[in-house]
This record gives sequence, C-alpha cells and structure tokens, in this order.
Amino acid sequence: MAKVSPGEFMRQVRAENSKVVWPTWPETVRTAIMVFIMTTLLALFFLGTDSVFNGIVGWLLGLAKGG
Repeated sequence: MAKVSPGEFMRQVRAENSKVVWPTWPETVRTAIMVFIMTTLLALFFLGTDSVFNGIVGWLLGLAKGG
C-alpha cells in the first residue's frame, strides 16, 4: 500500500465524506421503530424457545430422579 502525505490523506477524507448520504429524520425514526419491533419479536421468540427447552430438561430430570 502506498503511503500518502497527511495533506493528501485529509483531501481523500473530505472527498469520501462528501459522498456520504445522511438519512432524513423520518428515515431515522422509521428505522428505530423497525429495530424496536424486531428486537421485541426476537426476545419473545427466544423466551418461548427457552421456556420449551426448560420444560423438556425439567421433564427429563424428573424422569431421571423418579426412575
């Protein structure tokens, strides 16, 4: 990789920064809402999965203890 001078580096940073497209406020709010919904759905899914496995393990331990 070729080394560049600090001045050239700063010019490249400014050029790349000018290409950045920042989201609008409605896009940011919409994305935040979607993240909240997906996080809630995944939390409920993993709660259900954990509860099922907890029940299975409890049942198997009950069999082993009683048998």
